[in-house]
Amino acid sequence: MAADEEITKARLVVLASGNGSNFQAIIDACEDGRLDAEIVLLVVNRPDAYALERAAKHSIPARMIDHKAFPDREAFDAVLAETIDQAKPDWIIMAGFMRILTDAFVDRFLGRLINIHPSLLPKYPGLDTHARALQAGDRLHGATVHFVTPTVDAGPPIVQGRLEIRSDDSIDSLQQRIHGIEHQIYPLAIDWLVKGKIDFDQAAAQTSPAVIDTSTAPTAPSDP
Repeated sequence: MAADEEITKARLVVLASGNGSNFQAIIDACEDGRLDAEIVLLVVNRPDAYALERAAKHSIPARMIDHKAFPDREAFDAVLAETIDQAKPDWIIMAGFMRILTDAFVDRFLGRLINIHPSLLPKYPGLDTHARALQAGDRLHGATVHFVTPTVDAGPPIVQGRLEIRSDDSIDSLQQRIHGIEHQIYPLAIDWLVKGKIDFDQAAAQTSPAVIDTSTAPTAPSDP
């Protein structure tokens, strides 16, 4: 293969606010060959985000853009968007990025902006999903990887991972178990995106997302 015909890895920009455990899961998938992608930039909005240490450990470029330094959401999002554009990503991956994004920002990256949410959407958008599932007496709970649209947690779903809620589950134990699911399905969804197995339009046309149980092997969507 000639040099100009070489296939380059997909470029990922990851947005995080805190610990970055999903960020770490994506790093691991890139490094062990499960993902034909590279993380070209991490952006955090909090100076104490542990995700910064993860990036440093793996020699991943990182930027800290403190949202508190901006007069409003629009000003912060404008700088964030410019920073992302400079990295020339194929996909923008939200991994615990605790910011509500403006419509203008979402529209700028529509179809390339991905998030993970700790519930079986459309159930329980927003916060406190584990407590809400327990309070409702749900039998099943899980996490959803989805495209981001201006309506929070309402974008087209890509894949869901689910588990059965145990009689002795607490909010903390359920959260830890859901984290395990997130670390499985987020790299999986990115892999499907990178390989062209699903895109924004296909996801929007789905009657339901691909679903995996923790006890079964995931199955990719049918090729278009």
